[in-house]
Amino acid sequence: MPRQTYTAAEAARRLGISIDTLRRWDRDGLIRTERDSSNRRLVPATEVERLRAEDSARGISARNRFVGTVTEVKTDGLMAQVELVVTEPARVVALVTRDAVDDLGLKPGMSVTAIVKSTSVMVEH
Repeated sequence: MPRQTYTAAEAARRLGISIDTLRRWDRDGLIRTERDSSNRRLVPATEVERLRAEDSARGISARNRFVGTVTEVKTDGLMAQVELVVTEPARVVALVTRDAVDDLGLKPGMSVTAIVKSTSVMVEH
């Protein structure tokens, strides 16, 4: 019989996120959870599959995503440096093409997601 629920830790692993991110998503209403008799979070398998499908639909296989706010955009010739403050206790700086900054319309104060894949950092809006 297919699995119906995952523990919070199992769901976080399957989604490629931290347990803290899963808890935050639960508080923010981004993922539906249930509670067992000991008040531990359980995540329905349908929720895990829904979120995994959303990742696949984006066409990007990266698992490490940091939602944050653009604090600075510096452009010089063909390249641009985009700095964002992320909700994790970290700061991410991405070097991207100026065209990418223009295409995404990146401006300080805008909410974006940093996608970390291997040694590259991409920005999506």
